[in-house]
Amino acid sequence: MRQTRKIAWLWALVACLLLGHNATLWLVQRIVPDTDIMALLPVQERDPVLQASFGHMVDAAQQRVLVLAGAAEWDDARRAADAYQGVLAARKDLFEATPINEQTQNDWLGLFQRHRLALLTAQQEQQLREQPSQFWLESALARLYAPFGGPKLGSWQDDPYGLFAGWVQERAQETPVRPRDGHLFVADAQRQYVLLPLTLKVPALSMTAQETVLPVLRQAEAAARKAAPQVELIQAGVILHAASASAQASGEMSTIGIGSLVGIIVLTWFTFRSLKPIALILLSIGIGCLGALSVCWLLFGRIHLLTLVFGASLIGVAQDYGIYFLCNRLAADEKLDSVTLLKRLLPGLGLTLLAAVIGYTGLALTPFPGLRQMAVFSALGLVFAWLTVVCWFPALINGRTLRSGWLVKHYGAALARWPVWRASRGTLAVAVLFAVLAAWGISRLGANDDIRLLQNPPKHLVADQLKLGKLLDAPTPVQYFLVRGESAEQVLQREEALKARLDGHVAARRLTGYQAMSNWVPSARTQAARRTLVEQKLLADDGPLQGIAGQAGEDRQWIAATRKALLAAGQPLLLDEFLASPASEPWRHLWLGERQGAYASIVALRGMDNKAAQQVMLAADGLQGVQWVDKVAEISLVLGRYRADMGWVVLGAYAVVFMLLLHRYRSRTWRVLAPTALASIATLAMLGFASQNLQLFHVLALMLLLGVGVDYGIFMQEHPERSDRTPWLAVGMSAANTILSFGLLGLSATPALQAFGLTMLLGTTLVWLLVPCFAIVKEIRNV
Repeated sequence: MRQTRKIAWLWALVACLLLGHNATLWLVQRIVPDTDIMALLPVQERDPVLQASFGHMVDAAQQRVLVLAGAAEWDDARRAADAYQGVLAARKDLFEATPINEQTQNDWLGLFQRHRLALLTAQQEQQLREQPSQFWLESALARLYAPFGGPKLGSWQDDPYGLFAGWVQERAQETPVRPRDGHLFVADAQRQYVLLPLTLKVPALSMTAQETVLPVLRQAEAAARKAAPQVELIQAGVILHAASASAQASGEMSTIGIGSLVGIIVLTWFTFRSLKPIALILLSIGIGCLGALSVCWLLFGRIHLLTLVFGASLIGVAQDYGIYFLCNRLAADEKLDSVTLLKRLLPGLGLTLLAAVIGYTGLALTPFPGLRQMAVFSALGLVFAWLTVVCWFPALINGRTLRSGWLVKHYGAALARWPVWRASRGTLAVAVLFAVLAAWGISRLGANDDIRLLQNPPKHLVADQLKLGKLLDAPTPVQYFLVRGESAEQVLQREEALKARLDGHVAARRLTGYQAMSNWVPSARTQAARRTLVEQKLLADDGPLQGIAGQAGEDRQWIAATRKALLAAGQPLLLDEFLASPASEPWRHLWLGERQGAYASIVALRGMDNKAAQQVMLAADGLQGVQWVDKVAEISLVLGRYRADMGWVVLGAYAVVFMLLLHRYRSRTWRVLAPTALASIATLAMLGFASQNLQLFHVLALMLLLGVGVDYGIFMQEHPERSDRTPWLAVGMSAANTILSFGLLGLSATPALQAFGLTMLLGTTLVWLLVPCFAIVKEIRNV
């Protein structure tokens, strides 16, 4: 007992350290659970440039919030937008907005006007090669004399042929948004909208941002509706999805955690009719959660919110060890001290912990950081709960403390009426029928590895995102072309080769357009060729300038001055010069710059659906340094591959557990594993009959079911006499709490967690029903 007390005090010191560390994390450091769904996804280590390109696209959108205020009348939309903007203007610490005025537009044009001679559209370049001098003479005179000769940027002498104006007009076609009355304007058939592009000054995924930004946005929305009651407000941004995910996960965590605790308390009360067992079980669970959180934070430096949601279901498993000890303490002779009892139970308890940890190890074998964190959190939670039972329970409880409750008598009596496994014709017939039904059900299983199952955003956010994307003709951040080269010049040249192919898809209406850095900064080779073409066709001595001067009554001095002014604007536009200017701000995310000793850029696509993507992706075929990227399909493919691989890992885990148990149970080892194996097969069949599509999280649940189910098999096999109802009581209580916790997880709005919870719910129920059928051993080796 003296040694037991020392161990108990030592574990009390560990518990105090865990409590102090958790208090520091939550109260002093004020840790914020991670809500970024990207943190759950696998890192593409094989191609860091590809991974960087995706992160580049995501980061560009992460700090943006786009708001559209729309109404049938422009004045109503503008009034609502002004009211919305007025609220945000008071919070310059949170939001940054770019003013839209004449000076902004002049600053934007200034850079390109200095290099306008080399900026041509593909159509203009073709016309320069094909059209005679007379065509350009008439074009220039039309612009000079016609009141509607096309858009004019600066004086006529700066752009007599309208080449620069045509290039600017083509650039403007990359977005349907236009300036109007000091606002950004876009419209559909029903409404006219004011676009308010906002940039957050605080990290969008931080809890602080969600707590401060969202109330301001709601206040701004109320102000807009007050100014124009009929206004339609469309809001989109990563912060809105992050806040929704946080609220959903927090609610689910509370539901699962509180539901599991209530179930444990009620069942424990009806079993022992005492508060002390309840307190002890809750204490072991609490130490388990504190230890898991502390060590996970030290290992990973952060904790994902879905880890806490998943960890809430841990409550239904961590209580197994405490319940097993208490049930055996209840059935044991009062003269038997708890230390001796623990020594008898320790081999079985050790095997149950090991089997459960092996189950969670399956999660850690995936390439998903989020799943690894869930696995580590859960495995550590079980280890700390197990150590709490071993270190404290013998010192804190004795036989006189426990009394049998109503549940012990009535539930224990059910074991006598339970069917048992016997080698007979009836048993063979049942086995054949089960095999046929299981094979039929499993054959009906489909597969769905879509990464979007990891999240389930509210429908109104999805609707707003889709409508905003359609109105703004915005490109998707997950499907694009990645272009690489040994130099920036080579990347721009390869972009131009790719765009020549994409133009055919735009003509076929598979795309509405594309965004590329070479749209704004053509390659030096292209700029030099275009400048030479302009000089030869438009500025030569025998070119159209002579005719223009004659028609306009100008002399040779005018011709020389005009030629000199145009040639002065023929210096090549440099990429670094463009990136340093305010005009590049909306397009900087397209340029990755130097990565891994090479240069890379992104060509983003507008107006493409999934059906068209199958044809558009072929544009990269045969183009060196050009790669099609479909991040959703890529990660979904990884999910599918790991779903298949984890199926083999589950089978391997059964083999490992069998070998671990073989030394203790010898020829009866199959009886420990049979209930879990049959339950897993039956669960798959039931999912097939329910027309469910198999995904990675179903398979991962089967991995965890192995750890949980083997616990029940060990409990029953540790007590050879069927008349001993102690293990049956422990299995019943443990299974009931596990079913409750994972059943609540099955109610999750996140499809992946729902699939996990449903599989565990069905599997655990079946293991509980099957395990007494195999518990008919006569003796057991003592180790």
